[in-house]
Amino acid sequence: MLSRVRRQLSNGIACTAAPSGVVVGSASGSNVGLSAMATLAGALEDAGSLISGRLNSGIFNSGIVNAGKRHAAPKGAKRVRQFKIYRYDPETGENPSWDTYDLNLDGCGPMVLDALIAIKNDMDSTLTFRRSCREGVCGSCAMNIGGRNTLACTKGIDEMPSGAITIAPLPHQPVLKDLVPDLTNFTAQYAAIQPYLQTVTPEPDAEWRQSPEERAKLDGLYECILCACCSTSCPSYWWNSDRYLGPATLLQAYRWVIDSRDEATGERLDNLEDPFRLYRCHTIMNCAKACPKGLSPAKAIAELKKLMVERRV
Repeated sequence: MLSRVRRQLSNGIACTAAPSGVVVGSASGSNVGLSAMATLAGALEDAGSLISGRLNSGIFNSGIVNAGKRHAAPKGAKRVRQFKIYRYDPETGENPSWDTYDLNLDGCGPMVLDALIAIKNDMDSTLTFRRSCREGVCGSCAMNIGGRNTLACTKGIDEMPSGAITIAPLPHQPVLKDLVPDLTNFTAQYAAIQPYLQTVTPEPDAEWRQSPEERAKLDGLYECILCACCSTSCPSYWWNSDRYLGPATLLQAYRWVIDSRDEATGERLDNLEDPFRLYRCHTIMNCAKACPKGLSPAKAIAELKKLMVERRV
């Protein structure tokens, strides 16, 4: 598998930065402005190089695993729940493993993130994971819990089926350490769609105005917290993440395409006109099932495809 991914990474960077003022043609034949293409090319090339290096080092979370350490609950604990947690430390040079923790639930809060904090504080201080807001807003604690991508801070321990709760980093991404994936490529793709208002009209004195109806079109899009749960649950993104932008980035691309205040709609669609960037989506709906905010990236991607057809008719 790794050799296949290496080949994709070595062959898959779609384009390189062009000299200033040059217009670059996309794979479909449409012309794409230099700024968007060069930004995308540079970002993906840097991210591809980083991922390739990590693959060569074996730092990839599909390389499971050995039986790990067992951490028992304190004597006398009555409410004990078992957690199996993915462990990987690049500094040791050892293969990843599953460590088992028998946690006393009377000593922690109700959420999976509370359990991780209790394990780190009371059982194993070496456990590494991301967290921040604890309210499902920042997306920092996105991970694979019980086989499904979600947020640890909003996933209740009682919601999980009986038996051991497995916790792993977001799938098919390079792993920095334990439950911390390397999202360099993911964030580079988001930056490449230029997720900010672009206009040619002189800026108004107060603000860019929208009608309530125009604003309502952004509902179900602006709520995305870029946790990467959807993108890392998508098989197309697993195998083509160097070229396919993925559900989260395309959801945000659509959000800016339909924003009535934005005046770069044509350029944004040009930037997506490519066999891989947009059209690797096969609408299997994993993204919608995985989204912790209840959004549907697949629907946004379908709308983008419709806009691509309409502009050609």
